[in-house]
Amino acid sequence: MEPRNIILLGGFLGSGKTTALMQFARYLTDISEKERKYKVVIIENEIGEVGIDDLYLRGGGFKVENLFAGCACCTVSVELLSALLKIKEEMEPQWVIVETTGVAFPQVIQENLMKALKFDSTIYILADASRWARLRVPLGTLLVDQIKGSDAVLINKTDLVQEETIKEIERDISEIEPNTKMIRISAIGEIPYEVWRDVIRA
Repeated sequence: MEPRNIILLGGFLGSGKTTALMQFARYLTDISEKERKYKVVIIENEIGEVGIDDLYLRGGGFKVENLFAGCACCTVSVELLSALLKIKEEMEPQWVIVETTGVAFPQVIQENLMKALKFDSTIYILADASRWARLRVPLGTLLVDQIKGSDAVLINKTDLVQEETIKEIERDISEIEPNTKMIRISAIGEIPYEVWRDVIRA
């Protein structure tokens, strides 16, 4: 796998990660080298015994690996490292997307990958514009720690809120992580390829 072609996709529960992930994976597949057998491999991390989104993801024609029994930043960090090594050795995909749980801290995962495997990665976070104000206080620490160190924050569900609300969210995010790139999306509809192009350039 090429440097920084490991993508950590995070965000709180219900932010729209899986919906955005499907469109992002299709984009990455289209821009990948045509001779690659495996263009995009998705590692999905679910809490519980069954991967809720697994069948949905497989329906998109992507290779999906599941990690169970906890979040990838803590209890299954060894499993994640093993899975990535196996994927690198057996598949050599151009892109790997790790969809983390809604309570994971992607920056911790990124640090583990670098320390243990010398694998660099990129962090993209989904933020739910429609619930940002309601979640900001009770989940303040979680949201802050997810956004810190991110390369880009995709502000999702912008179709459900007013412009001033989006601007307030952007100001809040810029205070949390001044260096992150903020991109407005609405994953319920088709996200233009130029938007994904901006994301991977973040």
